[in-house]
Amino acid sequence: MTFKLVTASAVGLTLATGAMAEGLIGIAMPTQSSARWISDGESMVGLFEDAGYSTILQYAEDDIPNQLAQIENMVTNGVDVLVIAAIDGTTLSNALENAHFAGIDIIAYDRLIRDSEHVSYYATFDNFQVGVQQADSLISGLESRFGSGPWNVELFGGSPDDNNAFFFYDGAMSVIQPLIDDGSINIVSGQMGMDRVGTLRWDGAVAQARMDNLLSAHYTDADIHGVLSPYDGLSIGILSSLKGVGYGSDDQEMPIVTGQDAEVPSIKSILAGEQYSTVFKDTRELARVTVGMVNALLGGDEPEINDTETYDNGVKVVPSFLLEPVSVDASNWEEILIGSGYYTEEQLR
Repeated sequence: MTFKLVTASAVGLTLATGAMAEGLIGIAMPTQSSARWISDGESMVGLFEDAGYSTILQYAEDDIPNQLAQIENMVTNGVDVLVIAAIDGTTLSNALENAHFAGIDIIAYDRLIRDSEHVSYYATFDNFQVGVQQADSLISGLESRFGSGPWNVELFGGSPDDNNAFFFYDGAMSVIQPLIDDGSINIVSGQMGMDRVGTLRWDGAVAQARMDNLLSAHYTDADIHGVLSPYDGLSIGILSSLKGVGYGSDDQEMPIVTGQDAEVPSIKSILAGEQYSTVFKDTRELARVTVGMVNALLGGDEPEINDTETYDNGVKVVPSFLLEPVSVDASNWEEILIGSGYYTEEQLR
């Protein structure tokens, strides 16, 4: 199997050899409760400091007022650029206006910041494609484990205050909806749409409780074959619920459960035959893209982008650079995760 990642170096976003920059970069991350965000923060700090920048990195622990206060303090401290992975992409307008009037450029990192004209650029992955890959993997797993169907499936969405969650869901439904329409997939609970399947703050405990309720209400006399999960942290909770009623035992095949972010517990779960797949997003490459954007901005140049149509934040279409996600399962985890150097084999065994 071959795979292709669009990398920072591939599109000329690396810094010139020996070039050292000056400036203070404020990095606002949502939470340390996910290993993914810790990796993002560490990657950015390392790359920015290697390039000669100073950094302020802060995590808001999924507390919106805390993130607002952190951003306001960064503005007061005179940062030159703000890199923000927003908790709620609709709550930052006033803080960003203050940053704009202070001459500070703003880069939305991974999550689109909505309702502000002051977002300069957006660095992210192709989030619609993430959902497509999750759904493709779900269908492939269903065919492999349960034959031609029809299949009983339940849907989970991400946090409704995260703009990405809608792209993940819409991408997945572009694959799943035709199969619902032709009878191949049956959503037994009838719960569809982000207003019904969203999981606030991407909380795995909330997902587990909802899965418990779905199983007790709709699957006492029927088996569930698959669960669309948009994030590994939700997948682990969903799997705990499924195992709690006997799935994964000799009597009941484990349903196909998807995921995202290639977190260590989920890779171990895939290797144990529980979670079926995840979507890998190499945060090192996203950090490199972001450093390239900052270097261009502070050098008086235009950052390189590859999308000027997709991400309308309600006020403007934000110029974006999209990286390619990669679907990972038991067949290719070693090639992609070990081969890229993202993990060592010892971390995953």
